[in-house]
Order: sequence, then structure tokens, then C-alpha cells
Amino acid sequence: MSPARPRLLDPERPPPGPFRPTWWKSPLRGPWLTSMLGLVLLVAIPIVALTGFLSNDAYDPRLGDNAVGRHLGILDFYLFPWPTHPSWLYALNQGLHVGVGLAAVPLVLAKLWSVIPRLFLWPPARTPAQALERVSLVFLVGGIVFELATGVLNVQVYYPFHFFFTDAHYYGAWVFTAAFAVHVALKLPTMRKALAARRWLAPLRESLERTGPEPPAAVASDLIPIAPVPATMSRRALLGTVGAGSVLLGFQGASQSIGGALRPLGLLAPRRDGFGRGANAFQVNRSAAAAEISGDDVGHDWRLELRALGGRRLSLSRPQLLALPQRTHSLTIGCVEGWSTTQRWSGVPLRDLAALVGLRGQLTLDTESLEQNGLFATASLGSEAVADERSLLALRVNGADLSLDHGHPARVIAPAVPGVHCTKWVAKLTFRAAQRR
Repeated sequence: MSPARPRLLDPERPPPGPFRPTWWKSPLRGPWLTSMLGLVLLVAIPIVALTGFLSNDAYDPRLGDNAVGRHLGILDFYLFPWPTHPSWLYALNQGLHVGVGLAAVPLVLAKLWSVIPRLFLWPPARTPAQALERVSLVFLVGGIVFELATGVLNVQVYYPFHFFFTDAHYYGAWVFTAAFAVHVALKLPTMRKALAARRWLAPLRESLERTGPEPPAAVASDLIPIAPVPATMSRRALLGTVGAGSVLLGFQGASQSIGGALRPLGLLAPRRDGFGRGANAFQVNRSAAAAEISGDDVGHDWRLELRALGGRRLSLSRPQLLALPQRTHSLTIGCVEGWSTTQRWSGVPLRDLAALVGLRGQLTLDTESLEQNGLFATASLGSEAVADERSLLALRVNGADLSLDHGHPARVIAPAVPGVHCTKWVAKLTFRAAQRR
């Protein structure tokens, strides 16, 4: 004789409202719709996750102060040094990360809508295995909501939360990715069965008049409503609406990443317009006013302090830097928020500056800005970036002197590195021999 079930957890007497199966009326819900949305997310989410982890690799938190105070642990591992070819590599990575991430928002919302009855199952779990699965959903659902919400806020450069975005987003990604991998392993057979049972795309050919609940005989599921109302839209219309929303949001990311003629069309993008005039009329992430840099700080008395760690030191004025051999390269600045811009930069190669203080070979570089109140007032570049002939201490852009907002009197520009490592208003450059890693 089985033990009596507590009345409170009796599946025949659920609490009122959404805990009762008759509460859910939409005939569109069912295993096919959930599986179709899951199939699309099975493509989108790995792209977002992979590009996110690659972005962290590009930041190289092991180097100098690039970790911005983060204590590196076992989840901070890197498989390869971040390359500098092509110069737009980081911009491509972040364009995909932000663009696909934005496009995933409507898909995730639709997927959550399709499975919401399961969040109110009664009793919540009937076996220890079910209880474990329910707990894992906290990390899965909570993880994706947290990652998308903080990511969208970062794109808008708005931080209402009281934690450091980079750390929280990175470690949150590990939590979600682990939960996602477990979820896929458990649900992939069910997804394939549900799609095959209805001949994959066949429901998309159904008209509104023929749209009804999925046949229970196809795949048994608690998502199929037991008291449905007539459909007000077909499954094709639902997925079309979700797809249109994904395209619209994805385009907002693409417009600021690809730029050119697309940039003005990104009506919701925060970096839609240029910042400056003439040759300097392109985007900035941090203006001189925000950094509290004035013309007096970069006047005739400005000097670049150039040194080899433990070795030679030099102090160079801007005219002295301009008198050195100059190089010009078209290089892309790619920012973590997903926007990018390609300009023609002119200046002194970083490796030539290293040679002035007697250093050659595999070197790293620590940069310091005149800015005092920014998280990235200091940054470090790895040996790959320092050795690249296109890495410059830029003095001019598009044939004109840098404006104050773009880093006058001098800024670092290097191929394929995160924009925050292209230090503006440079005060000091320190070269050192690269350590084996």
C-alpha cells in the first residue's frame, strides 16, 4: 500500500488559476511549436556563447590590469593568443555576439511563452529526478534572462545594477551555458521526435481555419491544452511575427557593427550618429568631457613618457613624435557593445617606439591615459599586437589631427583588439619583455 499523498500536493486538487491545466487555452502551444523555437535557439545560443567567450579571450585578463580587479579562477582559461589578423576580427566577433543576441530576445520570449504551463505544474515534482530537473530550470531560465537583460543594458550603456557588468555577465554565461548543455542533452531526443511526428515544417502550411491543438497521439505532452479556445492566429503567423521581431532587433546590432549606409537606419542603436566634424566625424564610446579631459591637459606642455621596464626612459613632445617616421593604416575599432568604425590612422608604430628605448622581440605594452576616473584608464597589449606593424601610437586620423574626443594628442590603435584597449589621451607607454604563458 503506497503512502498517502499530502492533500496540498494532490495532483487532482491543484491550487486555482495557472496551476490548473484548464487555465491554459491557446491551441498553438504544444511540443512542435516548442521544439521549432528550440531548434532555432540551438543555432543562435551557441553563436552568442562562443563569441562571448572569445571576447573575453581578446581582453586577455591575465595581462597587466586588463582583469579590472577580477580575481581570475579556474573558469578563466584561454586556448590561444588573440590574433591581429584580420584587423576587423574583434568587430566581427562582437557584431555577431550583439546582433545574434538581440535577435534571440523575441525567440527566447516566445519559447518561454510556449512552455509556461510547465512552470505551474502541480505538484512541482513527483520524483527526486523531476525535482532535480526543476532546480536546473532555475539556472536555465534565470541564466538566459539575466544574460539577455544585462547584455541589452550594456549595449545601451546603461547600468542601473550595483555590480560590475563584465564579471557578472562572464560568470553568468558559464552558469547558463552549463545549464543549457544539460538541457539540450536531455531534450534533444524529444525535440527530434516532436518535429518528426508532425513532418517537420508541415504545420507552417496550415491555414488559420485548420489551426488547432496538436494531436495528443503524435507526442504525449502536458503543453497541449485540454480546454482550448479557437485559434486567433496560425502557427505560421506566430513564428512569422517572432521572426520579424528577431530580424528588427538583429538589424539594430548589425547597423552599428557594419556601419556605412546601414548606420543611420539603426533607429534604436546608441552609436548611430558620428561624434565630431570633418575627418573626426565618427563614433566615440567615451568623450573628453566624460573623461574630464580638457584642452589645458593636452596643451604644449604635454609629454609622452616612454620607458622600458627597468631600463631606458624618454620624454617626447608631440612635435618630436610627428618628426619620427609615420605609417598610415586603415584599422577598425570594435567595441564590446557591438558598434565598430573603420578609419585611416597615422602615427608611429609601437614597435618603433619600443626600439627607441632599446627593446626588440616579443614585448608587451602597458598604456596609461591622462584620464583619472575611468575603468580602462590603463590597459595592456599582448606581444601579438605590439609586434604587428599596423599597431600605432596614432597622432592623426583621415589626414587630420585627432580631435580631443578621439584622443588628442595621441592614442593607441591596434588591429583586432577591443576598443577599450585603444587608450586615448596617452600619458605613458611602458614596454616589457613578454612572459611565456
